[in-house]
Amino acid sequence: MFIECKRKQGYNHSMNKAEAKERILKLRKYIDEMRYRYHVLDDPTITDAEWDSLMHELIALEEEFPEFQDPNSPSQKVGGKPLDKFESMRHETPMLSLNDAFNEGELQSWYERIARLVPKKTVDDSGFFCEIKMDGLAIELIFEKAELKHALTRGDGITGEDITNNIKAIRAIPLKLRESSKYIEKARGKIIIRGEIYMPTKSFEMLNKERKRKGEPLFANPRNAAAGSVRQLDPKITGSRNLSFMGYSMVGISTDTHEEEHEIIRDLGLPTNNHNLFCKDTDCVVKLWREWEKIRSKLAYQIDGMVVNINDENLFGRLGVVGKSPRGAIALKWPAEEVTTIVEDIQVQVGRTGTLTPVAHLRPVEVAGSTVTRATLHNADEIERKDIRIGDTVMVRKAGDVIPEVVKSLADLRGGNERKFQMPTVCPMCGGAVERKEGGVAYRCLNQKCFAVQFRGITHFVSKSAFDIDGLGPKIIEQLLNEGLIKDVSDIFTLTVGDLEPLQRFAEKSAANLVASIEGSRKISLERFIYALGIPMVGAETATDLAKRFHSLEKFLQAKRGEFDRLYGIGERVGTSISEWLERKSSRDLVERLFSRGVEVLDYHSPVQADKLHGKRFVVTGSLPKMTREEAHKTIIQYGGEVSSAVSAKTDYVLAGEDPGSKYDRAKKLEVKIINEKEFFEMIK
Repeated sequence: MFIECKRKQGYNHSMNKAEAKERILKLRKYIDEMRYRYHVLDDPTITDAEWDSLMHELIALEEEFPEFQDPNSPSQKVGGKPLDKFESMRHETPMLSLNDAFNEGELQSWYERIARLVPKKTVDDSGFFCEIKMDGLAIELIFEKAELKHALTRGDGITGEDITNNIKAIRAIPLKLRESSKYIEKARGKIIIRGEIYMPTKSFEMLNKERKRKGEPLFANPRNAAAGSVRQLDPKITGSRNLSFMGYSMVGISTDTHEEEHEIIRDLGLPTNNHNLFCKDTDCVVKLWREWEKIRSKLAYQIDGMVVNINDENLFGRLGVVGKSPRGAIALKWPAEEVTTIVEDIQVQVGRTGTLTPVAHLRPVEVAGSTVTRATLHNADEIERKDIRIGDTVMVRKAGDVIPEVVKSLADLRGGNERKFQMPTVCPMCGGAVERKEGGVAYRCLNQKCFAVQFRGITHFVSKSAFDIDGLGPKIIEQLLNEGLIKDVSDIFTLTVGDLEPLQRFAEKSAANLVASIEGSRKISLERFIYALGIPMVGAETATDLAKRFHSLEKFLQAKRGEFDRLYGIGERVGTSISEWLERKSSRDLVERLFSRGVEVLDYHSPVQADKLHGKRFVVTGSLPKMTREEAHKTIIQYGGEVSSAVSAKTDYVLAGEDPGSKYDRAKKLEVKIINEKEFFEMIK
């Protein structure tokens, strides 16, 4: 029943403290319940006008009786003070991304791969939980003692931005989990709920209509609009954009099935998608995928496919992770949207490692919900194979977040004025020599002082996953390079307020702010420093693995070629790339210059003792009782051991679980010591 509003807003003088407290508590409880009914149960029982009236009354009461204010009150969703910048925060467990499948055959291949890793019957007994794949922004909500403490973006999967104030302004997300939930006692500690922030289609259309009226740039699609809205420094702007949320996973409460996770998330007061369904086999999955494709245009939000999860949580964990993706889930997307357009030009882009990449400049065309004007052509061999020419009519493909690519040219539509493209013999940015190694496909600029190489390298160096120097954006970097104030990344640490003040875009305060930001970044963790160096093929995750393995920069710099090849997850190509970088005199000189200019690299500190397995090489095979294979690999590395993917005479131990396969047989043949999980735990006790 609707609570009668007995007083006009602001008229509280007849109410004493006891009455005010009772009324405030009653309003808070009722408004929270109405939020739950509207966003989670999709069963609203009051109008928007009634909601606004109740919220206004609550705010007025809390202002008049500040002693009863509570950070978890629904009134706090109106928005806090604007921030100067977002802080970075590490995820407790990585926010993984999913591998994609685009047809029935690719789904079946995924099923067969996992059915080879564990008994097929185990997979079939589990079944699959299928979720609508929202086209939004992944977010992590951290609740402690049932209260929302932090909200993080995905970022690079390891570290995200803390956007808690903005997320509090989204009505679909509670500041406190439902006290009446049957799972509330289990959620009293720390619980992490992950999901998608999205903008409903109607809200997106209204937002763009308003921006057009004001002469502001339009958002390309709802996903971009949602991402831009949650990264506003002023949470009131976020709150005005009518964003919503759908939960899809949870950490902190053990469950038997993924389906049960969704039930708990809903009962705790957060919405999940009510289209999600359990499927007993892949035939059912494909049927559901086709049905959802038919209804996607009728939904109130944009979707780009479905997520297929192994439903059994224990099996999902046993399957582990490959790269940055869990083996037990896959994104089954609808066929990529393809359209035709004209290649108006082909230009070459120079990357931070000097690689020259041809890019097609297209006549603007709408595809997969956004306007496309550029598409990758990958390399010269690809252009020749597809016979793509300047002036050609081409087929362009884009699926979800995938970078647009030119699929093929339509040669029959040529008029005779089309021109063949040739890769440049010199760098288009600096005029330096270009090399293509024998057997390779990439063309590279050999000039380490090339402006494009320097610019992209410095942009990478100051990015959030590296030194995270706030205020040093691409335009400022370009200006500093043009003015000769910096020649490489080490020069950043020599900048003074006097250097910056005369430049365009700078005043005394902004110059002082940037110098302060640079000063605050001099001390950096080992993994972020390795990533910042821009070593080819070394991303944030590989940098973290290297830091865990070597623990100090000194040991990393002294490592030999063979040490990288033996590190699990780093193949021969990546190991060679790291070794070649370290062997260059220019690389050593750069590190020395950074040291001389006050950069301090902190040793990596593992939460466990790191030398118990020092010098021992392990191979893990089969399904372990308590650890996933990925967890076993990380534990070995944390304790100073090495992990290999193949058994050889140099292997010290094979850690074997159920259904170990051929690696177990090879270990017996080579007389390599085989241990079980219990014996492994004894070794690191």
